[in-house]
Amino acid sequence: MREPNLEKLNALVGKLVNDLGISLGGASILLGDRLGLYKAMADGDIFTPSELAKKTGLHERYVREWLSGQAASGYIDYHPEKNAFSLSAEQAMAFAEEGSPAFFAGAFDVVQSTYLDEPKVAEAFRTGKGVGWHEHSKCLFSGTERFFRPGYNANLVSNWIPTLEGVEAKLKAGAKVADVGCGHGASTIVMAQAYPKSRFFGFDYHKPSIDRAKVLAQEAGVGDRIEFAQASAKDFPAKDYDLVAFFDCLHDMGDPVGAGKHVKETLAKDGSWMIVEPFAHDNLKDNLNPIGSIFYHASTFICTPASLSQEVGLGLGAQAGESKLRQVATEAGFKRFRRATETPFNMIFEVRA
Repeated sequence: MREPNLEKLNALVGKLVNDLGISLGGASILLGDRLGLYKAMADGDIFTPSELAKKTGLHERYVREWLSGQAASGYIDYHPEKNAFSLSAEQAMAFAEEGSPAFFAGAFDVVQSTYLDEPKVAEAFRTGKGVGWHEHSKCLFSGTERFFRPGYNANLVSNWIPTLEGVEAKLKAGAKVADVGCGHGASTIVMAQAYPKSRFFGFDYHKPSIDRAKVLAQEAGVGDRIEFAQASAKDFPAKDYDLVAFFDCLHDMGDPVGAGKHVKETLAKDGSWMIVEPFAHDNLKDNLNPIGSIFYHASTFICTPASLSQEVGLGLGAQAGESKLRQVATEAGFKRFRRATETPFNMIFEVRA
């Protein structure tokens, strides 16, 4: 047995203790989200456990333990002089306000799916076969929408679309837009709300997601401006689209080049393909950071198995990087490819013939 460096070992154990607390805290975040505990505290009032239990209709002893764990994690504030707890404005944005650009509670539905589906992924490691998106637990589908929606709310209309050449003007005047791999339609709905003169078409191969997207669009008041339909990235109907958008899904596809070739056939003259992908550098060493950690772990359980379950099975992964994405677009027949803008979580590419 090799002799360990005790200083390095202690540092690693310290990190694991922290990560263990975070892992357990994720389940506690799910609990608070689903039971409405965060939303009950969103106004900033200070609550004793019994007061919060009464407001939420929950058992006081459970609420007290949950509050204590949340305070230990730094997710809520503890007031020792009153033996009570509160949610700051910043914490409310992260845990209670669904429309906030910093809302994070929904992301832990995705985390839950990785634990639930670990046996399927383990078997895929042994066989080399994939795990299709549709084979995952239902919490992945809602969690993905809730994880990415804050970024779309904060950036899609105000930042991303204006960086695309001539696209914003077309959308304001009235354009045809395809949102491919739309899932529950979060991105489609944001665009439809912002550009009432345009017509939107949302496509996803997963029928339960399409059914949910239709409901959410009606609730958002834009059901009359969006047509959702079940279709894959290689067979969605061509309608001379002014814009085809792929939000955080190209890397999940088994044959992204084939998907790109189909996009080229469906675009109107002078149309644009917008690709939104998880932020990544081209070299692994540059992605060894907290955001890279999130995306590599998610890709191990979700993105890479999804790609390997399909024809070709290219397996780009969620940290593909710009060079590999550029290669996909080039092989699909596009001549112009540029990074239009970026955020800490996403890269936005404009692709044109």
